[in-house]
Amino acid sequence: MPLGRAVPVRPAPGVRIGGTPPYTEISDFLAQHDALVPAAMETLRYVDCALLARRITARCLFSVGLMDPICPPSTVYAAYHEVRAPKQITVSPFGKHTTPTSHVETQLRHLREHL
Repeated sequence: MPLGRAVPVRPAPGVRIGGTPPYTEISDFLAQHDALVPAAMETLRYVDCALLARRITARCLFSVGLMDPICPPSTVYAAYHEVRAPKQITVSPFGKHTTPTSHVETQLRHLREHL
């Protein structure tokens, strides 16, 4: 093991599981600049929607596509479970990174009820 690599670095979840941009931009960059991996992983710990979600106080409407390669479902659920405000989630079993027509109706109903 090269000097300075004795401490294992745990990559941020999105960097590990995301196989498409924007996640690959990080891994592609770090593949070329491996000396920056520890600093990048330390920084990415703070750029996490689940951590930021704890600060949300407004009512939320989430949607998740279980086949989404851009926003992996595990990252959506991680954020959803951290929100302490009233919340609702719509699950699209075959959804990718798109909004199903049925969810647009849900969005409009949510806005009518809460604005």
